[in-house]
Amino acid sequence: MNKYEAKQEARRARLAARAAHARSAATMQYTRAETMASVIPLGQPILRGHHSEGRDRRYRERVHATFGKAFELHDTATELDRRAEAVGKGGVSGDDPDAIPKLTAKLDELEARHEKMKRTNALIRRADRAGLERMGYTAAAIDALFRPDFAGRIGFASYEITNSGANIRRVRDRIEALKKIAERTDREEEGHGYTYREDTEDNRAVFLFDAKAAKEVRDLMKRNAFVFSPSRSPVGKSAYVRKLTANAINTAKWLRSQLDELLTGE
Repeated sequence: MNKYEAKQEARRARLAARAAHARSAATMQYTRAETMASVIPLGQPILRGHHSEGRDRRYRERVHATFGKAFELHDTATELDRRAEAVGKGGVSGDDPDAIPKLTAKLDELEARHEKMKRTNALIRRADRAGLERMGYTAAAIDALFRPDFAGRIGFASYEITNSGANIRRVRDRIEALKKIAERTDREEEGHGYTYREDTEDNRAVFLFDAKAAKEVRDLMKRNAFVFSPSRSPVGKSAYVRKLTANAINTAKWLRSQLDELLTGE
């Protein structure tokens, strides 16, 4: 397990722990609400005009609110479970130090599938069922391949081949972009009231301002996908970061000219 995978696993564990805590709190709130509700006789209405009416209404409202809190906590636990389950399943992240070999393996799979689709269609055009069997297709799968779809097409539709090729090109381009980023070295340059850094290990482009950024600066950073990072902001300073990509580097270059003009008034 590399550093990134360990970080993801820790995040999954934190979310799972928060889910368990929320679920436990939901159970406690529900039990408390049931205990509170048990004091009210079954079917007992509010006695309008009685001296106890106001107190009774307030008590029932507290019971209702306690049940509501229990249901809210249960929903929170369910959402946290979903987020924990989703960690690490969103594809290969550029933060992963093994991103290039993982994407290369994915590319190999995509290319093999693409060639299989093209070869399959060629055999279908020749009605070569024996050839399809040699490729490993079962009789049922072959029957399905020869069965026309809603548009009368058999085999793999042209759009499937096109989409497959587009996915291959996308992964290739991403591998090349990551290779270029991997070839870069850390850099740090001073601006007017800020320091710009490219941290290759953390995989982040960083603007570190000498003081709390003014609203116009914050808005400029936000519009260009640089987000405030409390963990990277020393006392009295503020850091704005973005994942280190070719787009981020080009955007940062443009931002520096904008910041120099904005912060110096020139």
